[in-house]
Amino acid sequence: MNYLELINKCLLELNYREVNAFSELVKNDHKRIMSIINIINREICNSDNWNFLLRSKTLNIPARTTMVENTINGRILHLLIDGTKYHFKGDFEKFLTSNPPAQTYSICSDQLLFPKFTENKTAEVIYYTQNCATSSGGSEKEEMTVSDDQSLLPMPFAEQLLVYGTCLRLKGNPSYIKFNYWMSMYKEALLNLKSKSSIDANDSAKVRLFRR
Repeated sequence: MNYLELINKCLLELNYREVNAFSELVKNDHKRIMSIINIINREICNSDNWNFLLRSKTLNIPARTTMVENTINGRILHLLIDGTKYHFKGDFEKFLTSNPPAQTYSICSDQLLFPKFTENKTAEVIYYTQNCATSSGGSEKEEMTVSDDQSLLPMPFAEQLLVYGTCLRLKGNPSYIKFNYWMSMYKEALLNLKSKSSIDANDSAKVRLFRR
């Protein structure tokens, strides 16, 4: 379901008039809905280590250098060099002022720090992407901005989470007639997303609610 379709679903739930084109989204409530959909989308994507956000990339590490530009757009899960897992160390000063521990890496500003190798190395990186959406052409992006963009949340969970989550955030009043229904549907979708996205049967589902 694309961005415009999600917006229209929200409008329908809120008893507002649906729109036929993205250019018709000019009212204040339209703008609020558009913004909240992206906020909810990012909050859910950042709330857990979702399998659907896993990506991989290789980094070239030249010989006799300790600093490499960090081009990983996300949170590193595993970093392997020559098939050996390297562990993250937060104390980057050791990498800059002394011999760092073996099989470790660190970060300083926009640079990844490694022990100095005598030959060129390639690091295999598995990470959770910071992107939360994708264009119609398949290019990932931080948020939905045009009508045919889509969330990286898998369907059918994306529709239920983003529509009901947005309605909850927009109204923000537990006494509103549809509030409890929206809350129950949101919680159900979040539980289902957690259970369906895990490959480990022992990884129990947990619900996290986002309210301001």
